[in-house]
Amino acid sequence: MATIAPPPSKRQRREALERTQIQQDVTPPVIEAGSFKARFVDNDGNQLADTIEVPLADATEKNVSLLLNTLLGREREEFTPYRFRIHIPNSDIVVDNYPTPSEFLAVLRKHGIENPFETTITLAAEPQAVFKVQAVTRMSNRIPGHGEAILAAQFSPKTSSLLATGSGDNTARIWNTDSGTPKYTLKGHSGWVLALAWRPDGQNLATGSMDKTVRIWDESGQSVGRPFNGHSKWITSIAWQPFHLWSDDTPKLASASKDATIRIWIVNTGRTEHVLSGHKGSVSCVRWGGTDLVYSASQDKTVKVWDAISGTLKYTLSSHAHWVNHFALSTDFVLRTAFYDHTKNVPATVEEKRAKSKERFEKAAKQQGKIAERIISASDDFTMYLWDPAQGTKPLARLLGHQKQVNHVSFSPDGSLIASAGWDNHIKIWGRDGKFLTTLRGHVAPVYQCAFSADSRLLCSGSKDTTLKVWDMRSFKLSVDLPGHEDEVYALDWSLDGRLVGSGGKDKAVRLWRN
Repeated sequence: MATIAPPPSKRQRREALERTQIQQDVTPPVIEAGSFKARFVDNDGNQLADTIEVPLADATEKNVSLLLNTLLGREREEFTPYRFRIHIPNSDIVVDNYPTPSEFLAVLRKHGIENPFETTITLAAEPQAVFKVQAVTRMSNRIPGHGEAILAAQFSPKTSSLLATGSGDNTARIWNTDSGTPKYTLKGHSGWVLALAWRPDGQNLATGSMDKTVRIWDESGQSVGRPFNGHSKWITSIAWQPFHLWSDDTPKLASASKDATIRIWIVNTGRTEHVLSGHKGSVSCVRWGGTDLVYSASQDKTVKVWDAISGTLKYTLSSHAHWVNHFALSTDFVLRTAFYDHTKNVPATVEEKRAKSKERFEKAAKQQGKIAERIISASDDFTMYLWDPAQGTKPLARLLGHQKQVNHVSFSPDGSLIASAGWDNHIKIWGRDGKFLTTLRGHVAPVYQCAFSADSRLLCSGSKDTTLKVWDMRSFKLSVDLPGHEDEVYALDWSLDGRLVGSGGKDKAVRLWRN
């Protein structure tokens, strides 16, 4: 039985009463008077506005963001929130986390700037998403239906009310997330459904299975055309051609297989256009980039880049010392969402849709005025490499720090952060140039997957320890812990409008999480 503390004595009660009647000392911490000169630059180092003096007492990140918007002459409605990094003068040091006004001087002095009033401090401004996604905090639905573990999950780009999952019971299912009920069961495969992908415009779903076939389904759960036969072993990954590259509205599809090949299919006819052979081991992951390049990673330790039009090999990126498990493109998010964005304005004609998709892609891929799609690859050699194939086959950076195999990587939608999940129970966060930022500790078993929210401010991770965790990408702290699964969480996805997270795993039931 718990020990109960005795009630307070008469003297303790009297002292407590006296304490409540005395005015507390609530003087704020003293911020040294003074100011610093701020020079604003964008990510490419181009100056954004004139150098201006900022009083230290008011130098919160929010105020500095408002100041920059005013300097750029924007109307109140068009203000963009910014995140700032401090470049220390005369050195290569960059302070990633913006300090509070009371810590500002201490941070500068730590880096050897004794008198900030005489030096100009460079602030690199990164525009943040104008909309804000709330962290999911509770499980809203647990939907049983699958007979075996759930191996893959993805929300439709068109609406967060449709979630597709693939399972070990040889079916894929489409769930209605608004009512929390199963909507359609996609039967036809005779093996586990290992991979699935929604078409960028949300009209079709492609599934790949252990039965060596790829099948296409429409939104109402009906099979479209015949299954795509051709691979001699099971399908590991599927990627649709980005919307702005479709010719005559005939989308193409790339499927990767354990038979070491990638096949490109013309979806309307089910015909194989190219077989990309060159890998010496199972192909673990495939992506279709916005410049009509197909990227593939394999257990032969390489990442290969193919020209999708001619079907020829362009580059082989080989630096890893073990299998490449997974990789991500810096433009993954915009290619997956095509012309759907947070404004909910869907263009009317196909031409406008294509133009909007292309514009979103170019905005996401531009660096220093050039289109540069970056790749981050994760491997069983505990490392990751960052590549830009347009600049050559040497990696831009080698990302070290994981103590065990790296399972999953993803770029944040705005391209500024990279998250990697590993078998060492940790998630690591890196900058866009591969610089290590922090380790997120909290899971007590391997982390299988992670997904960013659409505004890049939150990250959700799923693990073998049966929990999901939501992390804040500002403070790099745990925001919400989401227990609820009864077994390992294999698959998770954050809906593209940020409303909910869908997850599935070994306990066979889909779970939906909202705020």
